[in-house]
Amino acid sequence: MSLGPLMIDLKGTSIDADEREWLRSPLVAGVILFKRNFESREQLERLVEEIHAIREPPLLVAVDHEGGRVQRFHEPFFRLPPARALGHLYDENPSAALEAAQAFGWIMAAELRSVGIDLSFAPVVDLDRKLADVIGDRALHSDPEITAKLARRLMKGASDAGMAATAKHFPTHAGVRADSHTEVAVDRREYTDLLDDLAPYRTLIAAGLPSIMVAHVCFPEVDPLPASLSSWWIRTQLRAELRFTGAIISDDVSMAGAAVGGTHAERVKRALDAGCDLVLVCNAPEEVPATLDALQGFVDPTAQVRLMRLRGRKRIDWDELHRSDEWHRACERLRPLTGRPELTLDG
Repeated sequence: MSLGPLMIDLKGTSIDADEREWLRSPLVAGVILFKRNFESREQLERLVEEIHAIREPPLLVAVDHEGGRVQRFHEPFFRLPPARALGHLYDENPSAALEAAQAFGWIMAAELRSVGIDLSFAPVVDLDRKLADVIGDRALHSDPEITAKLARRLMKGASDAGMAATAKHFPTHAGVRADSHTEVAVDRREYTDLLDDLAPYRTLIAAGLPSIMVAHVCFPEVDPLPASLSSWWIRTQLRAELRFTGAIISDDVSMAGAAVGGTHAERVKRALDAGCDLVLVCNAPEEVPATLDALQGFVDPTAQVRLMRLRGRKRIDWDELHRSDEWHRACERLRPLTGRPELTLDG
């Protein structure tokens, strides 16, 4: 059985009967986990093993584990600093910041891989334009070149630990105040005004970026549709202009920014028609059956190959990881950046 075009979530810390049936569908590629799915490290590891055991080849298991405000799993997981702390460090000491960025990516990925999770949707490469509160200190820096340098080292650290990076939110969520989770987000800039926002993607794609998440932001001077539903942004820009060959993932289509696409099933189909390989449907379990029905017969062999490449590699035992010299060196690079507590965006 191959991986399908849909990623769904779970209501709690175990898999209920309906969810198990959905996960057996060839239209599903995997599960995204949230804070509500986490009680302890041991429970999480059992849950991930159970998800992986449902099908062959195993489903993908993903999470938003960026650090700062968006870190779904807390103690005993290392408390990652907000990404912007890396940018502030770069302004003071570029070489130390690049080392810290690689350590950040490695710790994030190594801990998640130790419990079996395949993928963290990180890093955020939206620029720090101080407009979008939903981005805020999730952004690495305001300078596109510095953002690209830090993101590339974070990607390298994650890869060293066996995890593929996902850069987001293409083409950018940084130029609007509206939060696409709850509002229609419209960026009225011309295409030429977006070139700085696109620059980190050019650098990361050239370095072998495995996947990109597309935002539900509208750029009406370019295309009236949200980028996630726009073949111009996905096929013309990402595939043709930027020559991206990795996996393209839509942000959660349950978000208000995607509502223009119609019902959940219609949003998923429009995202796939636009060129997405994988579409997230979260926090709307009542929509999953109709979405699966609407996708009956859908097959995209090229997308299946791209998604298989996102599967986690390597895996080290949790206790062995935390005893390792590499772990202690990485922690020492990051601890100076983890000083203040952050609010969390729960889901």
